Amino acid sequence: MGATTTARAIPLLLALAVSLVGAAAPAHASGVTVPPYTRSVLPNGTVLLIMPRKDVPLIAFTALLRGGSVADPGGQPGVASITAGLLEKGAGSRDAFAFADTVEGAGGSFTAAAGSEAITVSGEFLAKDQALMIELLADALERPRFDAAEFDSLRKRRIEELKAAKDSDPSGLIRLYGRRFLFGDHPYGSPASGSERSLGAISRDDVLGFYRANFGADRLTLMFAGDVDAAALTQAVTRAFQDWRRAAAPLRELVPAPRVTGRRVLLVDQPGAAQTYFWLANTGVARQFADRAPLDVVNTLYGGRFTSILNTELRIKSGLSYGAGSGFTRGSVPGEFAIRSFTKTDTTGKAIDLALETLGHLHKDGVQDDMLASARAYVLGQFPLQLETSAHWVAALAELELYGLDRSYIDGYAAAVNAVTPEAATRVIAEAFPPAGDLVIVVIGDAAKIRDAVAKYGLVTETTIAAPDFRAPPSRGR
Repeated sequence: MGATTTARAIPLLLALAVSLVGAAAPAHASGVTVPPYTRSVLPNGTVLLIMPRKDVPLIAFTALLRGGSVADPGGQPGVASITAGLLEKGAGSRDAFAFADTVEGAGGSFTAAAGSEAITVSGEFLAKDQALMIELLADALERPRFDAAEFDSLRKRRIEELKAAKDSDPSGLIRLYGRRFLFGDHPYGSPASGSERSLGAISRDDVLGFYRANFGADRLTLMFAGDVDAAALTQAVTRAFQDWRRAAAPLRELVPAPRVTGRRVLLVDQPGAAQTYFWLANTGVARQFADRAPLDVVNTLYGGRFTSILNTELRIKSGLSYGAGSGFTRGSVPGEFAIRSFTKTDTTGKAIDLALETLGHLHKDGVQDDMLASARAYVLGQFPLQLETSAHWVAALAELELYGLDRSYIDGYAAAVNAVTPEAATRVIAEAFPPAGDLVIVVIGDAAKIRDAVAKYGLVTETTIAAPDFRAPPSRGR
C-alpha cells in the first residue's frame, strides 16, 4: 500500500478503532436486543431497513439479492458467483480500476459474493461519503459493466484457484465434494463457486442472462446501519433505485432434500497425500428450526469449541488429529450437519472410527446438566461478540430478512439459551443429529493406501481429485 493510499485510509481506520473501543464491553448477553430501526418497502418492491447508530461516523451496508447459486442455470454451477464477482469490476461510468480506486480513495470497502440463496454486496464508508456510497451501490446493482476482459480474467483466476487448492491443500474443497455427494441434484448440491469444468464452459452471455433473469428491485433488500438520518437516507435510496425494473424470472422455490439412510462413501483419490481429510454428514435442520438454542448448546458441546467432545477425543486424548469439529448449515430448507477432521494416512480408519463412536455416544448417553452449564456460558459469552458493530447489525438484519425471521430470533436468544434443559438437549439430539449409521462419508487421501480402511463403512464410490468437477461418477459397487 502506497503512502497516498495509506493517508486516504487513515480516517476510516481511526473510526473503526473508535468503533471497536466503544463495543469492547458489550452488555450482559441477556441484554442484547435489536436496536431501533425502520423498515419500509419502496414503490418498486425494494425493501429498505435503516438502523441509526450515532456512536461512530461510519455507515455499513448490505444489499441482499434473493436467488444466489440456487438460481444457477442447470448444469452451470458458478454463474451466480462470477456475476457477483463482476459487480466489483466496473459499473456506471467507472471501469474496474476507477471503481476500485474510488472505493479505496474514500477509505471504504465494497465486496460482493454469491451464497446459496442470495447474492450479497457489503461494505462500509465514512458517513460524509454517504452520497458516494449510494452512487457506487446503485451503479453496481443497476449498471454493472460485465466487461469481457474482466469476465475472462475472473473466470480464469477462479479456475486456477481451484486447481491450486487441489494441488496443495484440499481441506477447503471437501465440503464441495461432500455437499454434491449428499444432496446430489438438489440445488444445495451445486457448488456455488463452480467447478473447473463448469467455469470453463460459462460464457459472458450466461452472466448477462443470469443478471437479466435474477437481478431486479423486487429481489432486493437494502440494509444500512450507522451515522445516518433515516428520512434523508430513505429519500436518497428511493431516488437511486426508483427506476430499476423487476427481475425477469420468478424466484426458485426450494424443497427439502431427504435424509440419507445407511452409509455410503466417496473416496477422492489424491495420490501421494500424507494425510486424509474426512467429512461425515447428513441432512440436518432449517434456519427456522424451533429448537435453535438447544441445537447451538449441544453442538457447542459436541464439536463447536476447542474443548468439545470431538476435539477432545480426536486431538487432545488420542493425538489422531490437530483439530475436529461439527456444525449445521441451515438455510430456507435443511442444509447439512457435518463432522470434519483430518489425520495421517495410516490412521485414517482409527480417526473415522473414533468420530463415529463419539456420535454414537452422543445419541446413547446424551449430555449432563453440568456439561450444559458450561456450554450455555460459552454460547452466551460468544453471542454479544457477533453483534458489536454496524457491520454486524446489517448482516444480522439481512439474515432475518432472508429467512423470514422476526426480531425475537435475536431478542429472545439469550433467554432461550439459559432455559436449555437436559430434556431439550435429548430432544434435539434425536431430531437434528443423525445416527452414526446414517451418514455419507467423504474422504480425500491416497486411495491406494486407504481404500481398504474406508471400504468397511459402506458402498464406496471413487473419483480422483484431478477430475474437473465435484460430481461423483456412478458407483461401481465396491
